[in-house]
Amino acid sequence: MKYASLLCLLCLVLLASTCKKSSKLQAELVGKTWLHSYEEDEDSVLVYRPNTFDFPPSRGRTGFSLDPNGVIRRYEIAPTDGLEEQFGQWKQLDDDRFQVQMNPGSNPPQHFVVEIVSIRDNVLKVKRVQPRQEEDR
Repeated sequence: MKYASLLCLLCLVLLASTCKKSSKLQAELVGKTWLHSYEEDEDSVLVYRPNTFDFPPSRGRTGFSLDPNGVIRRYEIAPTDGLEEQFGQWKQLDDDRFQVQMNPGSNPPQHFVVEIVSIRDNVLKVKRVQPRQEEDR
């Protein structure tokens, strides 16, 4: 009995520390509009900055925002050179990976997983990764 309660306590501590890490990452990502800073991309790593950043001139920038209720808004360049808002769902899979499923009709419709490479000083670096088999369902 003594060991069972110790094991339960250890599980609760591990669960709490995992939730705090996820919550911290979500707090940094959610509620901001992130625009692609393609000039800073490195190989397969894409760089995003908040829309308040003083970007150099560009013919348009794609981006996204994450709502706390699991909705993603993706901003694509529209045929008239403005931004077109597309919707989908997101969920955090683990400490640094998120799954995105765009709604039907988005151009192009996509299901993908991104890994957060780093986020610091309002610079978000991500890369697309292959979903694990259990996530691809």
